[in-house]
Amino acid sequence: MANTVQQAGELGQSVWYDNMRRGMLESGELQGLIDAGITGLTSNPTIFEKAITGSTDYDDALLEQAREGKDAGAIYEHLVVDDIRAAADLLRPVYDRTDGADGFASLEVSPHLAHDTDGTVAEAKRLFATLDRPNVMMKVPGTPQGIPAVHRLIGEGVNVNVTLLFSLGVYGDVRQAYIAGLEDLDWAGRDPGGVASVASFFVSRVDTSVDSLLGGRQRDGADVEALLGGAAIANAKLAYRDFRADFDGERFGRLSAKGARVQRPLWASTSTKNPAYSDVLYADSLIGPDTVNTMPDATVEAFLDHGTPDETLARNVDECERFFEALEDAGVDMDEVTDGLLADGLQAFADSFDSLIANIEEKRAALLG
Repeated sequence: MANTVQQAGELGQSVWYDNMRRGMLESGELQGLIDAGITGLTSNPTIFEKAITGSTDYDDALLEQAREGKDAGAIYEHLVVDDIRAAADLLRPVYDRTDGADGFASLEVSPHLAHDTDGTVAEAKRLFATLDRPNVMMKVPGTPQGIPAVHRLIGEGVNVNVTLLFSLGVYGDVRQAYIAGLEDLDWAGRDPGGVASVASFFVSRVDTSVDSLLGGRQRDGADVEALLGGAAIANAKLAYRDFRADFDGERFGRLSAKGARVQRPLWASTSTKNPAYSDVLYADSLIGPDTVNTMPDATVEAFLDHGTPDETLARNVDECERFFEALEDAGVDMDEVTDGLLADGLQAFADSFDSLIANIEEKRAALLG
C-alpha cells in the first residue's frame, strides 16, 4: 500500500525535503527518503549554517580546502556545491523517470545579491554551470530586483526556484516573469520545455505574523477568534487559484503546445509553528495537482505517520476572499504583513550566511593551527 507521500504524488503533488547535511548523503538517509517517495530537495543559508557549524561532518573537507589556501567564501562554495551536486545525483533517477518534471535539488544565490539584478544573474549562471547537473535549481528571491533576474535566467535556460514569496501581487509578477522568459527561449529558437521552475510561496510565517496582530486586536476587545490560524492557508489557496488562471490561459497555452512546463507553486515554511495547530495542518490543507510541498524532517515524519492525502487546494476558495475582507475589517493590512515577512526573510538568510562564513573562517584557522 502506498504511503501518504506517495498518495500525495498520485494526487499531483510532489513532496520535497527541506533540509541538507552531508551526513544524510553518506548514511543513506536521503536515499531512504527518495525510496519513500520524496522527489526533490531544497536548501537555504540557514539550513547550511546549521549543517556546517553544528556538526563535524565537514571538517575533513574544510581542512583540505584550507590547506589549499582557500578563503572562507571559497570553502563555503566548495562544500555546498559538493552537497547539492551529490543530492542531485541521488535524485537523478526521479528526474529521468519523470522526463525532467521532478527530481530537483535547489541552491540559493548569495542573499547579499537580493537587490542586485545583474549580480544575481551572473552568480546564478556561474553556480548553475559549476554544479553541471540538469536537475538543479538556483534559488532567487522574489524582490523587485530578483524578478527581472528570473525573467533573464529562464530566458537563458537556467532552472529557477523563486523564493520568499508571500504576496499575491508579487507572485503574479513572478508568473509573468517566468512566462516572459519562456517566450524569450522560444523566440531564440530554443526548447521552452528544456527549463523548469517552481515558485516558493511561504505559508506558516503568514499565520505567525497575522495571528500576532490579531492577538493585539483581541486585547483591544475586538472579536477575531475565528480569524486565528486561517490567513496562511487562505493566502495559499488564492495563490493556487491565480496560478491556475495564468497557466490555463491562452498566453501560456501557446508555449505549452511547444512542451513548456508550468511553474509549479511550491509551499515552503510548512512546519507548524503554533503548537495549538495540527503538525500536518499545512501538509493536509494544500494538496493539489501541479504543486510541491517542501517539508522539514519533522513534518515529513508527521505526514508519513498521520497525514491525510486528499485534494484540498481548490476547496472553499470563495471563502478565502471573504476571509481577507474580514481581516481588513479587523485592521490587518496584508500588504504590510507580506512586505514585512519578505524583509525579515531576507535579513534572516543574510545573517545566517554571514554567521556561516565567519564560522568557517574560525574553523579554518583552528584546523590549520
